[in-house]
Amino acid sequence: MTVIQIPYSPRPLQREAHNNAARFKLLVCHRRFGKTVFAVNELIKAACTSTKENPRYAYIAPLYRQAKAVAWDMLKTFSRPIPGIKYNEAELRADFPNGARISLYGGDNPDTLRGIYLDDCVMDEYAQMSERLWPEVIRPALSDRKGGAIFIGTPMGHNAFYDMYQDVKDDDDWYVKLHKASETGYVDQEELDAANKAMSDEQYRQEFECSWQAAVMGSYYGRLLEEAEKENRIGKVAHDTALEVETWWDLGIGDSTAVWFAQRVGTEVRLIDYYENSGEPLSHYTQVIDDKRQGGYQYSHHVFPHDVKARSLDTGKTRVQTLQALGIEPHVMAADRVEDGVEAVRRMLKNCWFDELRCKRGLDALRQYRAEYDEKNRTFRLKPKHDWASHAADAFRYGAMFKAPKISWEPLDYGQQGIV
Repeated sequence: MTVIQIPYSPRPLQREAHNNAARFKLLVCHRRFGKTVFAVNELIKAACTSTKENPRYAYIAPLYRQAKAVAWDMLKTFSRPIPGIKYNEAELRADFPNGARISLYGGDNPDTLRGIYLDDCVMDEYAQMSERLWPEVIRPALSDRKGGAIFIGTPMGHNAFYDMYQDVKDDDDWYVKLHKASETGYVDQEELDAANKAMSDEQYRQEFECSWQAAVMGSYYGRLLEEAEKENRIGKVAHDTALEVETWWDLGIGDSTAVWFAQRVGTEVRLIDYYENSGEPLSHYTQVIDDKRQGGYQYSHHVFPHDVKARSLDTGKTRVQTLQALGIEPHVMAADRVEDGVEAVRRMLKNCWFDELRCKRGLDALRQYRAEYDEKNRTFRLKPKHDWASHAADAFRYGAMFKAPKISWEPLDYGQQGIV
C-alpha cells in the first residue's frame, strides 16, 4: 500500500466527521470552522481510496466563480503531493492517476448538471442554492453508484438548508452536527468579542452562533415578513371563489419561471398560491393556469415583465404572441427601476396575507432576496443579488407595481327619434 502524506491535519471535530461512515452528512458550522477545508479533503480521500471504475466527485458552490475562488486553489494545494495527478484549469478539474476525478461546479443553474453520475458530492453553502438542485439533479446522479453527499454551510434564515436540517437532524442514517463558535473554541474569545462589536447582533448570531432565526443580511423584505408572521398574516389563506385571481409572472430563459396567484379585497392582497419550475415551455405554465381554472380559479389579469415582448430566434414570434395562442392575454408592464419596485413591494407587504403551505417556496425566496454585498468596500450594493430567490421576488415586484386598468364606460347613444 502506498502512503501519501498531504498537508492537512484535521481538527478534532473535522476528524470526527471524516471518521463517520454515514452516507449523508450535514454540517452547520460557524465562520472559520474550516468546513470547506474538511469537505475538499474528504473528496480527496474518497478519490484516492476508491476501487470503483472511473469514480466521479463534485464540489458545488452557489456560483461557479465562488467554487473557483473558494475551493480550486485549496484542492490543488492539498492534492499536489499525489504522484501523477493532473489539473485542468479551464474546467476546474483534478484527474487522479487511478481514474478518479474531482470537478468544481456552480449550483446557480441546476439543469446544466443533469446527466452526470457521481460517487460523492459536496454542496457548500447550501442555504444559497436552489431547493431543486438536490432532489431533482444531484440525488438522482448519486443513485447508480450509491454515492454519498455532504452539505455544509452557515444558516441564512429559513430556506432549503433549514428545511433539510429539520428533516434529517434526528435521522439515524445521517451524520448531522451544528457547531457554534461559542462551543467549538476554534475562534478565540478576543476575536469573537471584536467581531461582535463590528457586526450587528443579527449578523453575529447568524455567522458565529448558527442562528436560523436571525434575519438574512441585506434582506429587502425580511423584517416585513417577520412582522407579517407576528401579526398572523402568514398561515392558511383560502381561495375565495367570489374573487378573481391575478397571476404575476417572471419568465426565465434556461432558468426558473415563477408565478404568484393573488386576490385583492380593497387594499388587502391575499397570496393564495405560487408555482415555479424550469426547463419547461410556456405551454407547461399555461396548462398549470388552466388546471387551476378547472379547480375554480377565475382570472382577471396575467401580469408579465416587459421582456415578454422579446422575439424568439427560433420561431420569430414574441412570447406575447405565443401566450395569446395558448389562451392567455398578458398585461405587459413597462420597464421599471428595480429600486422603485422594491419600494412598491415594501408598501404592499404591510397589507399582504400569505398561504403558508402553497406559497412556501415563494415566501422562502422573498426572505432570501437581498442586496449584493461588495466584499472590497464592505458595503451592500444598490442592486439585488441574482440567485434562485430572484425569480419569485421579481414576479412579486411586478405584482406590486401593477395597477388594474380602469374600466371606461361609453355613454349610450339613444338617437334623436322619440318613443311613441
